[in-house]
This record gives sequence, C-alpha cells and structure tokens, in this order.
Amino acid sequence: MTPNAASAGPSRRSFLASTAVAAAAVAGGMPLLTACGGSGGGSRGGTTSGKDAKKLLPSYVANNVVAPDIPARNGSSAGFTRRLDLAGLKTSVPKKLGKGGRVSVMSPFWGSPPKQGNPYYRAMNDVVGADVVWQNQDGNTYDQKLGAVLASSSIPDVVVIPGWNMGGKIPSAIISKFADLGPYLSGDRVKEYPNLAAIPTDAWQRSLFGGRLRGLPMPAAYVTNIVPLYRKDLFDKEGYEVPRSADEFMTLAKEITSPRAKRWACGDMKWTAFNAFGVLSGSEKPLGWGLVDGKLVYRVETQEYLEALEWTRKLFAAGCVHPDFELGKSASTDSGPKFAAGEFLIYNDDISHWYGRTAEQATQNPAFKISGMDIFGHDGGDPTLWATQPANIFAFVSKKASESVVRDVLALANVTAAPYGTKEYMLTNYGVEGTHYTLKNGVPVKTDQGNNEVMNAYVMIASPAPTLAHPDFPDVTRAQVEWQQRMGAFTRKSPFYGMQITEPARWTNLSNDFEQLEDDIVRGRKKIGAMQQAVSDWRKKGGDQLRDWYRKILDENGPAAG
Repeated sequence: MTPNAASAGPSRRSFLASTAVAAAAVAGGMPLLTACGGSGGGSRGGTTSGKDAKKLLPSYVANNVVAPDIPARNGSSAGFTRRLDLAGLKTSVPKKLGKGGRVSVMSPFWGSPPKQGNPYYRAMNDVVGADVVWQNQDGNTYDQKLGAVLASSSIPDVVVIPGWNMGGKIPSAIISKFADLGPYLSGDRVKEYPNLAAIPTDAWQRSLFGGRLRGLPMPAAYVTNIVPLYRKDLFDKEGYEVPRSADEFMTLAKEITSPRAKRWACGDMKWTAFNAFGVLSGSEKPLGWGLVDGKLVYRVETQEYLEALEWTRKLFAAGCVHPDFELGKSASTDSGPKFAAGEFLIYNDDISHWYGRTAEQATQNPAFKISGMDIFGHDGGDPTLWATQPANIFAFVSKKASESVVRDVLALANVTAAPYGTKEYMLTNYGVEGTHYTLKNGVPVKTDQGNNEVMNAYVMIASPAPTLAHPDFPDVTRAQVEWQQRMGAFTRKSPFYGMQITEPARWTNLSNDFEQLEDDIVRGRKKIGAMQQAVSDWRKKGGDQLRDWYRKILDENGPAAG
C-alpha cells in the first residue's frame, strides 16, 4: 500500500485515479503567500512568514505508537516491511472525539461511489463519533463542479481540493469561504488530536492560505516521485548494465531496440531527462523558479531545460521509444501490458508503479521483476534534484460550520491520519476485517465488497506522515524507501519550497502551453527553436513581470527555511 506517494501534479492525479489511494488566484498584483522564512506580518492579502508563521503552525509531536522498520531519512517516506499481526495492532485513538453531529463532505472520487450507509462508512463513523455524509464527485471533472459549488451560497461542511484544481478563482474562494483552523490546531492546541500533531510541519506550512491555517493536508515525501522503472529480470538475463549518464542511456537504448523483434528500449523519458539535467522542478507552483548566479529564473529559461528536451528528442528520433508513446500514450494506462510483455524495458512514472506492477504480475509472471534506476547526472556525475511540495491535497472546513461541526471534522481527520500499524489505519484503508478484507500470511487481501466500498473517500481528509508499506512485497518497500533516501541526498529545496503562493490571475495561465510544446518537440513535430521563441513570447506577455513579482516575495520574506 502506498498511502502517501510523493506528489507531482498530473502523476499524483493519475496515481489517485488508478489506485484509489489504497495500494493542491486572486486578481491584481498583491501576492497571496504563506511561508516560513524571512520577515513580514500575516494578513489576508499579504504574507505569513518567520515568527508570524510559527504562531499559526501546530506543534510537532512525533507519533511513537508504531516505529517504522526503515525510518525516514533525506526527505524519504518511512518504511514498514514486516507482516501485519491484527492482534498486535496499536490503538492511536483511544476514545471518540466527535460530538455526534452530521458532517457533509465533497471530495473527488475515481470510480463508482458506494451507497451511503454501507458497512465501511458505518464503521468509520462509529470510530470517529460523527455522521459523515459523502458528496463524492467525478475526479476527472472535479474542477468544474468545484468552481460551481464555491461560487454558490451552499457549501458542504468539508471540501477537498487538490493542488491541481487551484487555478483561477479557487484560491480566493479558499480564503473567503473556509474557516481558520488555528484556534483549534495552532501551537499546542493540536495535542488534543495526537495523529494530527504527528503530521510534519512542512505539510502544515503548505496549509496556510491567506495568513491563516485553513487546510488539513495529505503529506508527501519531497523527494521526486518520478522513478525510471525498468525490467530488472530482463536486464539480468541480457546482461544489460544500468546506465550512469545520458550518453550511456542512449547507447543502451540503441542496443535494446529491435523493432523486428518487437522490442523497444523505453517510453517517453522526458521527466527523467528533466531530473538528469537538473531542471528546476515545475510540477506545482511556485516550484519551477530558482536562483542561478543570484538571478531569479524560471525553468523554461535555462539551458538545462533545452538540453533535456533535446536528449529526449534524440531518443525518439533514434527509434528507441515504443510506438505507443509516439502517440502520447502512457504506461499508466494503455501500455502497461506491453511493458509486462517486454515490448519496452524502461519507463518513468510515479513510484507507486514499482509496487503496482509487481503485484499485477506476481501470479501470472513469477519471473517478472521491476526495479528503479538511480537518477544519474547527465554527465555521469551526481544528479541535481529539486524537492517537490510536502503536501498538495487539502481538506477545508466551511466558515459557516459551527464549532461542534469543526470538532467533528478534526475528530475525523485524527482517525484518518492514524499511522500504519494501528487499528484506525487498518479501518481507514482496508475496512472491517472479514467483511472488507481477510488476512493471509500477514497480508490484508480485500474482498469484492472491500474493493467496492473501501475506496478514495476517508483517506482524502488527512493522512499520516509519508509512509510506504507493502506487507505482501516487503522487498519492494525497502527498495522504494532506500531509493528515496539515495535520491534525497542529492535533493535541494528551491527558495519557494513549501510556500503556498497564488499568482495574480493575469499570469495564472501564462505557462499553460509549455507542456504541449515539450511533447511536440521531443516527438519531432516541432524544432527546439519553437521553444526558444515561446520563452521569448512568455517573457513579453508577462514572464518578466512575474519574475519581478516573485523577486519581491524573496526580497521581502527571504527564501523558504531549510
């Protein structure tokens, strides 16, 4: 199970959609920033940093209910490799904290929502001490529903908003429509909810909107979640060595590729190229900005960005990329069976695929073994990697909610944020033993009812510190966490790491066309000069003004701490 796979915008979204979590603007130029570092006072339309931010953030109290087998290090998740003993599960919520009220929740949902009042929902509500009523919405069109609901006068008690849905007027709506949770959680107040107190401070920092603590976060490891995954079994069989530079990768790709034998080297390796060439992270705003020789630059302006695109283009041009990826398909969806069949041996995607592919093939192809390449520096040296955000999905409580309802929501979040190895974690993520899952050799196996009912609902409220746990494949857990730890040693935090910044509306869509242009260039449909022209246009249309706006934030508040 991967309850807190690291965040990376679209990849995180596809991860949620594919696994159901079972296995994150206002008009004008005034910045909406909440950050830690530098000086300045907190206000609705200004900044929150330094001492002012510390006043708002919950105290951190480590949760010692269950100790991980592999402690978090270098920004990694914590890892649990041992099999589960249901009789030995710990209790992290010894008494119901809910006030017995009714709480309505709107959240994105992928799949067919179960009926209200099913055994899973009843069991969760009983532990929480509140009646949680779900208003699940199609995750694929959630932004449309979200905008309509937030523009209305009738808002559910709780609304879950992923970072990728925070465009347009959504951030201003968050500030105007949702409650300040500081009176309940800031400082030592959070100790009433021990599982929330154990959420890392970086994740809470990302939950500051408009000078107030408004969000309940889903924490994530800040190490890049994009892993170059490869067929280790076929590498071993053919004697292929894992490449340690961009040139070695290209040479290996050409060696592997044989269209006549219906085998290609890889999928679209663009995201690995960005990491190998040290391109500033750009998955979530305000990431993508960084300091180069003291000058603030956006990722598309850098030479490393162009070099990464050119290297990826050469892979396509050499015929090393599987034809499915020429058409824009991804291994997350259409090409998975072809990876399993050995039609291509390498692809990059969310770290959750490491476990997902292993579990898929465990019975039908016992020889199948997937692993993750360490990201190499393009020149064969150490890579320069950039941290992703420590949280990018949040639950918000309506300003109209009574104190009793707010308390019920926090009681709910305290249950869903229970750590791995506790009774509350098992209930949240697997449901009721015997009804929703059975335990086979220490491994929870969902029943058909479990697969239908225990889906992406309660887990969207709040989550524990980043965790990786696959009791059925402990070796995968260890490999994932150790990969994160190795990559974490080369990971830097941008000056805006952890900050919650909303760009002015006039610049919100300024960078929207770059991703499509990237894909056109690497597939040879357009030349690299088209990107250089697009960057020039970007500067003229507002990029330089946006740079000045971000520069002012740094000058007034300093870079993010850490």
